[in-house]
Amino acid sequence: MWNLGQSILGGNEEDREGEFLENPDGLCNLSPVQRMYGFAGCLVAGFACMLLSLIVFAKPIKFAVLFTFGNLLAVGSTAFLIGPVQQIRMMFDPVRIYATAIYIGCVVLAFICALWIHNKILTIIVIIGEICAFIWYSLSYIPFARGMVSRLMVRFCDTDLD
Repeated sequence: MWNLGQSILGGNEEDREGEFLENPDGLCNLSPVQRMYGFAGCLVAGFACMLLSLIVFAKPIKFAVLFTFGNLLAVGSTAFLIGPVQQIRMMFDPVRIYATAIYIGCVVLAFICALWIHNKILTIIVIIGEICAFIWYSLSYIPFARGMVSRLMVRFCDTDLD
C-alpha cells in the first residue's frame, strides 16, 4: 500500500526524491479492491457523521461541525476511486467550478459560523446552503441532471396565474 518498506529497510532515498513529483499517486498505489474499501469506508463514515449529527441538532454548533465533517468525508471518498489529483481537476472543471466554489464557500462559512461567530441561526442557514450546494455539486456529475432539476423547479415554483 504505502512505500514504507523501502523507507524502513533503507531504500535509496536519492533515487526516490523526485518520484512524488513525477507520479502523484506513487505514494499510494492501491489495488482496485483496496480503493473500493477506502471509498466505501469514507462514504459510510461520512454518512454516519451526517446521521449522528442529527442527534445533536438541538446544539447547532456541534451539529454544524459534525455534519460538515461528514459531508467532507463523503465528497472526499471519491478520491479513492479516481485519485486525489483527478478529483481536484474534476472539481475545478469549467462545468462545475461555480458549484465547487459555492460548496467550498459554504463549508468554510459553516465552520466560521459554528466555531468563531457562535450564531446558531446563521449556522443553520449556512448548513442549509451547504446541503443545497452539495446537491447541486453532486448533480453536476450526472449528465443532464442539473438542467432537469432546473426545469422542475421552474415548473413547481412558477407563480404565473394565466
